[in-house]
Amino acid sequence: MTPADLTIGIDVGGTKIAGGVVDASGTVVAEARRESPAAHPASIADSIADMVAELRTSHEVAAVGVAAAGFIDLDRREVMFAPNLAWRDEPLLALVSDRVGLPTVIENDANAAAWAEHRFGAGQDARTLLMAAIGTGIGGGLVLDGQLFRGGFGVAAEFGHLRVVPDGRICACGLHGCWEAYGSGTGLTVRARELAVADPGSAALLLELAGGDPAAIRGPLVSEAAERGDPASLQSFRELAEWIGQGLGSLTAVLDPDVIVVGGGVSESPALELDVIVASYGPAVTGFGHRPVPAIRFAELGNKAGLIGAADLARG
Repeated sequence: MTPADLTIGIDVGGTKIAGGVVDASGTVVAEARRESPAAHPASIADSIADMVAELRTSHEVAAVGVAAAGFIDLDRREVMFAPNLAWRDEPLLALVSDRVGLPTVIENDANAAAWAEHRFGAGQDARTLLMAAIGTGIGGGLVLDGQLFRGGFGVAAEFGHLRVVPDGRICACGLHGCWEAYGSGTGLTVRARELAVADPGSAALLLELAGGDPAAIRGPLVSEAAERGDPASLQSFRELAEWIGQGLGSLTAVLDPDVIVVGGGVSESPALELDVIVASYGPAVTGFGHRPVPAIRFAELGNKAGLIGAADLARG
């Protein structure tokens, strides 16, 4: 295997930085992980550089791709805004490339994941791929006719910030009523806490896992409790799936994809049922029953999609 066959992908999130050496077939051949110093932009760049150095000790690589949870400008040089990280007009490309000394590409994390699913995962047969990445928020990615669609300024497919409930819950972006305030891991947690307060009996197991404190409920606890049959947790996941389906229905009216991929960390919970997403999706699509509709699938590459996609984009 030549160095040109290997690139490094780095996926920077709000709580962790995951990296890997990836070959031309999308296989991750080595991995590394760090905690994300989310409040300190320079420290994030330092952590990325440390991870690249670690991965290069055992593999000769040609380039680095960074999947960043934020709005990337059209030239792929700057993180203009990141809801869950301290990036504001941050020159991330220069910060990373100067530190690693290799050709570097930066891309939005959901765009990178969508590209990975198109190249190597659940959307390999798609002409128009729409990906919704359900995590702490909702990321989005679009692949049109084999090309990653980035829009006029680089920030296309930020589906999570569609306004679905006027004057609704506040979102991490600062606006009210965004889709991700309801159809994400954050929305799941908020709803589970509401149910635990309103009907503690239905959330007995969930509250036990949270030490009796509704404020201590987190997404992983809701998932664990749902898998063990906790009624409030199961209801929270059912409502989450309905929100996801409804949002995808609205996006179909605009984009008319032939494949929809639902990914992100929350999608990996067995409690999130694809059948419920599909059942909620249909009534939200204008002309349903009289028009072709896309295949809706769960992603295949799991939490490695972002780094795989970033590594492949770095390959050029």
